Amino acid sequence: MKLTGILMHLQAKNNSMLKGKKIVLGITGSIAAYKSCLIIRGLIKRGAEVQVVITPAGKEFITPITLSALTHKPVISEFFSQRDGTWHSHVDLGLWADAMLIAPCTASSLGKMANGIADNMLITTYLSMKAPVFIAPAMDLDMYRHQSTQHNLDLLRSYGNHIIEPESGFLASGLEGKGRMEEPEVIVDTLNKFFSEQSSQKSFGNQTSSSCGEKPGGELTGKRILITAGPTYERIDPVRFIGNYSSGKMGFDLAEECRRRGAEVTLIAGPVALECSPVIKRIDVASCAEMYDAAVKAFADSDAAILSAAVADFAAEYVSPTKIKRGPDGLTLKLKPTHDIASSLGKMKKPNQKLVAFALETNDEENNAKGKLERKNADFIVLNSTRIPGTTFGSDDNKIKIISRNGSHEYDKKPKTEVAVDIINELEKIL
Repeated sequence: MKLTGILMHLQAKNNSMLKGKKIVLGITGSIAAYKSCLIIRGLIKRGAEVQVVITPAGKEFITPITLSALTHKPVISEFFSQRDGTWHSHVDLGLWADAMLIAPCTASSLGKMANGIADNMLITTYLSMKAPVFIAPAMDLDMYRHQSTQHNLDLLRSYGNHIIEPESGFLASGLEGKGRMEEPEVIVDTLNKFFSEQSSQKSFGNQTSSSCGEKPGGELTGKRILITAGPTYERIDPVRFIGNYSSGKMGFDLAEECRRRGAEVTLIAGPVALECSPVIKRIDVASCAEMYDAAVKAFADSDAAILSAAVADFAAEYVSPTKIKRGPDGLTLKLKPTHDIASSLGKMKKPNQKLVAFALETNDEENNAKGKLERKNADFIVLNSTRIPGTTFGSDDNKIKIISRNGSHEYDKKPKTEVAVDIINELEKIL
């Protein structure tokens, strides 16, 4: 078995989809620039031709001589190569490349790319690029989490760029968290996978009409997906409410993943501090009743619904029109059940529609999730638990188990962006 595995690995390397591909590698001013050498080596080993474009700050971390020795090409950094009128054409690079990879990409370069600030050779090359662009951010955890950075990433995604999410781990600052550039071998594999899928889609397009019912590359083009995300707030009085700790991150990541696969996405969002791509149809709501009305209306024309929102199960029977004052006798609230959105959509569901529900449990997790699967008439349940540290509410990571009538599959703890990929892969199988 070991010998077979080695042979398969070698065969995969020999059948690299990167063979003959022209890759522009952009390097910015990050300590992770040293990893670009490993990226170059990985690309060249798989048969790619690499041209490096580096920012002035990038040269402070790694020398052009080192990069040139690895690529066997002069490194491009400045617009003008000499004082004799010769210059480097960013337009020619944009036409030459089969793909552009920017790794590492700093917060500064992300901002310039998102807003078209063409003040160096790398950014002008990016703005001229005709080929797909892959971006591997690298920065400290607080910079990565900052709203401006996340906004810039969302903008770049909406432009069609491919974001290679950073890892969580030990950072150059001495802190630990998300922001470390993805490992070079994973980055190279990402490009290889892209060209492999692209090749499969081309092959699909050349097939006979008997295969026209199949979906090329597992894409969701032409599908309409409804997603709910975030909490709901149920008012007690003008200033207080019943709510929960949901950040909406999981639902927003699901929406972006569906968008990347070509789906027409309607995102019904509770009160959250998140932004989504402009092409996503976003409906902002506050209460369960508002989310229910919007979901019922949107589901009628949807191919699938993913109900990731943490909807309040109870609301105040009486909402005070004025602020309730503190008193010596305390406060007693009488609560009433809210609308069961999952159950309602399950009853509405037509044979050609799919329903994905979420189950957040604190005990007897799997049995509770299986019960919900049947009661809600869902096609599968995404189970997560509050008992796993560093997951669910407010976290960038999650650990899930997908439960259907055909069985269950448990996944490792990973960033919610990657969890979204796992969930949509499962949805694709049944659409």
